[in-house]
Amino acid sequence: MKNKRDDVPFSYLVNIGHISANPVEVRLEADKRELAALAESWSVLSVDSLSAELQIGRWKRDGIRIKGRVRATIVQSCVVTLDPVTSAIDESFEQIFVPENSKLARRPANDAGEMVLDPDGPDLPESFTGDTIDVGEVVTEFAALAIDPYPRKPGVEFPGHIEDAGESDKKPSAFAVLKDWKKD
Repeated sequence: MKNKRDDVPFSYLVNIGHISANPVEVRLEADKRELAALAESWSVLSVDSLSAELQIGRWKRDGIRIKGRVRATIVQSCVVTLDPVTSAIDESFEQIFVPENSKLARRPANDAGEMVLDPDGPDLPESFTGDTIDVGEVVTEFAALAIDPYPRKPGVEFPGHIEDAGESDKKPSAFAVLKDWKKD
């Protein structure tokens, strides 16, 4: 099942033909070379660990469902002091893949021909071509989405910065603009 791709930092190819209706449990862990490549890809100081527990099984007739949990430990620069900050990532995810031309990948339109999207509803299935899916790339994507874009050391504040709570804001009058309109 495992073949490496050189164009992604963490790769684990799964052959679609080997997936049955009963989910297969897979555990992935990045080695030192992959961790260094992930750190460069994510623009962080280092990635100390990355692991995932996955269940890979069939979805409907031609689709594949990947459910799992990704865990990682990364080191970033604090946005205030630039000191190293260690962050833990622990994310559960589910992703469905369907063949490229599958009707299941299209969102049905309503009676008016409009596509209605529910922000809290399930995501559209991803499409794949060929006979393999790179689950390592899926794991990497969900881990990257969980990275804090503004890491801060505990207890560190911006010196001299006062956070505005909006209490002193008052709504301007609609006629305030007209007040100075006709001054002679």
